[in-house]
Amino acid sequence: MNLNAEHISVSLTGADIVKDISIRVENKQFVGIIGPNGCGKSTLLKSIYKVIKPQKGTVFLGDKDVLKSSARIVSKEMGVVGQFNDLSFDFTVREMVMMGRTPHKQLMEADNTQDYKIVADALERVDLTEYANRSYLTLSGGEKQRVILARAIAQEPKFLVLDEPTNHLDIKYQIQILTVVKSLNIGVLAALHDLPMAAVYCDMLYVIKDGKIIASGSPKEVLTKKLIRQVYEIDCEIYTNPITGNLAIAYLPLYS
Repeated sequence: MNLNAEHISVSLTGADIVKDISIRVENKQFVGIIGPNGCGKSTLLKSIYKVIKPQKGTVFLGDKDVLKSSARIVSKEMGVVGQFNDLSFDFTVREMVMMGRTPHKQLMEADNTQDYKIVADALERVDLTEYANRSYLTLSGGEKQRVILARAIAQEPKFLVLDEPTNHLDIKYQIQILTVVKSLNIGVLAALHDLPMAAVYCDMLYVIKDGKIIASGSPKEVLTKKLIRQVYEIDCEIYTNPITGNLAIAYLPLYS
C-alpha cells in the first residue's frame, strides 16, 4: 500500500514547523526521515497520522484520503509506534496489545479466539510472551516500546508509521525493533535519529532541515560526508561494513 503526502505545511504557535513537504512511500518500502532535533520530523509524522491538523496538504494511503477519514477507519490500515508511551492507568501487557484489535471490532464486541491468537503471535514476535500477565507500568522503557510495537502488529496494519521508535533504547532493542518491523513486509515511514541504523534498514531516506526537505534518495546517495556536515555540523568518515556490506559511518570527535 502506497502513502502519498503532498505539500504538507504545519504551523504551531505562530512558527512554521513543516514547510511544504511532499513524501511518497511505495508499496512495502521502508522509508526513513532523518534530520537534527527540532527540524520537524515528528510534527510531519503527527500530521500524517492525524494527531496534528496541517494548515495545508493532502495525505493518501492507497486511495483513502487520510485527513478526511475518521481515525477508526484510518487505524484499520495504519499503525503507529511513537517514542513516548507512559500511561496513568495500569494494564497487563496482554491487555495493552489487545487494544490493537479495537479498530476491527464493533462497539462492546467481546474478544474472541482469533483476537487472542493474533495477540499471542504479536507478543511472540517481540519476544514478550512470558510478560503477557505483567503490569505494563512495571516494564522498562525498552520493554514498553516492544509492547507498543506488538499492539501495532496486532492491528494487522497495511502501513506503519514509526516516530523515533528506538529513541533511548539499548542497541539490542533498537536492532530487534527495526528487524521485526522490516520482517512485517509492509510499507513503513519512520523518523530515525541513528544514521547507521537508517542506512541498514531503510530503502530510501528524506533529509529534513529547518522544516524543509533538502535531500532524498537511497542511503548511499544521501549519507555523504558533505551532507552530514551540512545537516548535523559534525565530520565523519563513510565506509562499507566489511561484514555486512552496508554503508557505515564513523563520527569524528569535535576536538583536534
